[in-house]
Amino acid sequence: MSLQSRPLLGAVVHLTILIAFLAGIETAKAKIVVPPSGSVIEVDGATLKAVVGTFEQAEEAVKSHDLEKVMAIYSAQYNYHGLKKDDLRKIWKDLFDEYQEIASTHLFTKMAKVGAGRNAVLEVTCTGHLWARSKTSGLYVPIDSWHEEVHYLVLEDGAWRIRGNVGESPRVLPFGTAPHPLF
Repeated sequence: MSLQSRPLLGAVVHLTILIAFLAGIETAKAKIVVPPSGSVIEVDGATLKAVVGTFEQAEEAVKSHDLEKVMAIYSAQYNYHGLKKDDLRKIWKDLFDEYQEIASTHLFTKMAKVGAGRNAVLEVTCTGHLWARSKTSGLYVPIDSWHEEVHYLVLEDGAWRIRGNVGESPRVLPFGTAPHPLF
């Protein structure tokens, strides 16, 4: 059952994101949330903890502008709408150059493992946003947002890493749309 077919859960998700966003503007503090009710978690507790831990480590790296640690969350085979890991490195470097107090909110509403062993892929449904304070204006600005984006994570070197997101890559994105590669 999707969030669209459960209007109350959808409203709760949107309200949670709004509250997290408004609270986050003042503190620029990252938030990673797995709602205790309404989430569909089809992985064991250790996997859930490892995935949340991966995102928490990435958030700490973003907070400290540690590019190498941020890049560690991405798989060597990362590919999303034609963007590769090296493209993300440049994007993050530019963000670190232009913004301070970068933070995000991640609301995980579904987590499922597809396949087994070395071929296992986690599908993590995530809603959230990324914001920061501009070094130029001093104002908080939205950088990215996503709704029910499905991240693909793979196990590499003992850690879950983002390989990309669900969906085929169109040859040309429609006017007014943009991929959401960062988280």
